[in-house]
Amino acid sequence: MDIKSYILEMAQKARSASHKIALLSTEQKDLMLEALANKLEANFDKISSANKQDIQAAKKAGISGAMLDRLELTKSRFDSMVEGVRLIKSLKDPVGDVIWTRDRPTGIKIEKRRVPFGVIAVIFESRPNVFIDTAALCLKAGNAIILRGGKEAICTNAALYECIKDVTGDAVQFVERLEHEAVAEIVRATGLVDMAIPRGGERLIRAVCEASLVPVLKHYKGICHIYVDKNADLDMALKILDNAKTQRPGVCNAAECLLVHEAVASSFMPMVNDWASKKGVTLHAGQAGTEYLSLDINVETVSSLDDAIEFINKNSSGHSDCIVTMDEVAAAKFLAGVDSSSVYHNVSTRFTDGAEFGMGAEIGISTDKLHARGPMGLEELTTYKYIITGKGVVR
Repeated sequence: MDIKSYILEMAQKARSASHKIALLSTEQKDLMLEALANKLEANFDKISSANKQDIQAAKKAGISGAMLDRLELTKSRFDSMVEGVRLIKSLKDPVGDVIWTRDRPTGIKIEKRRVPFGVIAVIFESRPNVFIDTAALCLKAGNAIILRGGKEAICTNAALYECIKDVTGDAVQFVERLEHEAVAEIVRATGLVDMAIPRGGERLIRAVCEASLVPVLKHYKGICHIYVDKNADLDMALKILDNAKTQRPGVCNAAECLLVHEAVASSFMPMVNDWASKKGVTLHAGQAGTEYLSLDINVETVSSLDDAIEFINKNSSGHSDCIVTMDEVAAAKFLAGVDSSSVYHNVSTRFTDGAEFGMGAEIGISTDKLHARGPMGLEELTTYKYIITGKGVVR
């Protein structure tokens, strides 16, 4: 079968399944998720073996350390993935929520009610946990999903799909073919696919956006800033910097740029230099707007809070940015002035995450402003419709 026909058939199956899953009760969806968690646990050895095959192939192909880290499904990550399914099961189902109700003078009653999107396509790289996280979130929100992973995780994803398809049927579709044309066909399936979410590097995301005829939610880069204000607690600042940069440098909410107010630079930079030496972090200058995804960070000094805000708005990717300060007025100005999806005061940027926000495992992080922004959980996987009722009302 040619790739266009293959994707069209898959999208039609997903569309048909979406109409059925949209009508499931919360209890029915939760039973499905519990069955999925149990199935995964029973098949850990098989999934782990498949992941080892992918790791070996990736090493032979010379894939970067950051990509290898994302690809590896350790036991702790596997357990977290399964726990995430059960967490999503425990979360409140947004489908059917009434956002507002209005009684009009004409005699009609209007409800704005949350409903599933329908069919969501997720195109992702490396991280196999994305397969399960996104599927579980979509199912809980009453959506069908089409998943297309990268070739580097093909064995792991296939093993995961063997577990999930027995539980979910056609509501979860997995693109096993690796032709590049598959992605373009998925995101051009207007009338069948309602939204696409690319999760991976900037190159993948831009390719999806350029090819797509359906709405795309995405962030291109994770260029996150830590700004150390003149009234910062410097020990706190170093603690936040350390966590934001070194806890997991290869992820999108890791800090990529340190801004230091010139008034505290002479005190703070020796601390930073010592920290960098101990932690193996390489400091750069004049590299604004660079996403390293490694133990590298750009460092700049600024002369004022206004300069820091201007610098961030010019060079940030709109993902996550932090101010470290004991000055509440300065913090309020920063939080209002920085145009990013998540802004922090005395908190590491590593918290931009669906689970940390109480959403359960996220389906992605959006730096767009329509229709979702920041970590996207269950509510962001729904749209709404208007329900209008009356007693023979005519206009």
